[in-house]
Amino acid sequence: MKVCFVGMDNLPVLAEEFNMHGIGGEQVQQTLLARALVRRGFDVSMVVYDYGQPDRHSWSGIVTHRAFRQAAGLPVLRFVYPRWIKTWRALRRADADVYYLSCAGMQLGLVALFCRQYGRKLVFRVAHDSDCEPDALLIKYRRDRKLYEYGLRRAHLVLVQTQRQRDAMLQNYRRDSTVARMLVQAAAGPVARDIDVLWVNNLRQFKRPDLLLELARRLPHLRFCMIGGEQPGAAELYAGIAAQAALLRNLSFSGRVPYHRMAERYAAARVFVNTSDSEGFPNSYLQAWIHGTPTVAFFDPDGVIAREGLGHAATTLDDMAAQVATLAAGGAEWHARSARCRSYMERHYAEQDVLGPYLDGLEEVCHGTRN
Repeated sequence: MKVCFVGMDNLPVLAEEFNMHGIGGEQVQQTLLARALVRRGFDVSMVVYDYGQPDRHSWSGIVTHRAFRQAAGLPVLRFVYPRWIKTWRALRRADADVYYLSCAGMQLGLVALFCRQYGRKLVFRVAHDSDCEPDALLIKYRRDRKLYEYGLRRAHLVLVQTQRQRDAMLQNYRRDSTVARMLVQAAAGPVARDIDVLWVNNLRQFKRPDLLLELARRLPHLRFCMIGGEQPGAAELYAGIAAQAALLRNLSFSGRVPYHRMAERYAAARVFVNTSDSEGFPNSYLQAWIHGTPTVAFFDPDGVIAREGLGHAATTLDDMAAQVATLAAGGAEWHARSARCRSYMERHYAEQDVLGPYLDGLEEVCHGTRN
């Protein structure tokens, strides 16, 4: 079976030599899944941005097809050329049986039109709770919203991260979906826990980086590490956060750190903190837990943090500060929760177990059968 992942900014995860470019969690998920499918004999390709790499170049057994440069084209006109036209050209070169996309956006509609035109199958993976909420979509233009909704209707399979997303997708879009857990990279080797509190996120307002700064002010005796890259259209936010961070002696602001160097940061942290207003199921949670790093967060997907004792689901900043201080002390409570994190990942995130819904889904959309 030939599977093509349409993830324009996947290359910085797939190819370490391009890791200076920014990524998000779903680029990690697509790449981990693509590699897992290659190991199981699938013919796997990707459609990605043109970063200057050779077309049809292969990394880890995955053939990449260049679409267009991210900034190419004239406003308004670039929707058609290069974005639509060059994306379709790359899709045709890939010549896959199944095309796999993640994240709400107009690309889902463009690929759905392609699949309808050429008789191919389409799988869509929800990447954020807002993908399931029409009033909360992180899509700027009405045209792009309509294309997303068209693609959602035309997808042969919709995968979600949580039961909450499944319920919302059914209620808001009348689309049935399948819960599929996320893959995670193996843990790095043990290192000294010299980061008391770690925060990792792209710097966007709804990620609430301002709350992490306030947390650092309230806990001046702890060592904070803040990692996050500037996002398009958010230069002012990034500059403001960087300037405030520079005033805090107990906080190290690293900006963007390549994905390939992140495992060592999770391994070195005592506590991982997430301050976001909304999320999907953060990759960062899994990366923290597999390293035995408890999580303190406002966002608790399907209640897993509270239910499994993987840290603390905070309700207020005062609550968060108190729990972070307790866990960062590294006493018996930290050791117990750290052990629960590792145990939970061993029980629920073995690669073969996680892959089940993906493999079954691909078989079903292509052949009408399930394993």
